[in-house]
Amino acid sequence: MRVEYDEDTCIGMFQCVAEWEAFEKDKSKGKAVLEGGEEVEDGVFVREVPADAELDAKFAARSCPVDAITIYDDDGEQLIP
Repeated sequence: MRVEYDEDTCIGMFQCVAEWEAFEKDKSKGKAVLEGGEEVEDGVFVREVPADAELDAKFAARSCPVDAITIYDDDGEQLIP
């Protein structure tokens, strides 16, 4: 499973931070940060989701009010949103 996070879309509600420890608050930017994320395009970060964190990652994606977090399965199919 893989997570994709669009920092530009993020509005800093930080609901994802409460759901998955891979997200942290960056109060100076007013946005969340995906720890361990690799920037694949401007403002878009991607990382693998460990098997024991899949449920937390899904909750983080579902909690985002602006759909800045996308979850893909191992075949690359979009699961959330």
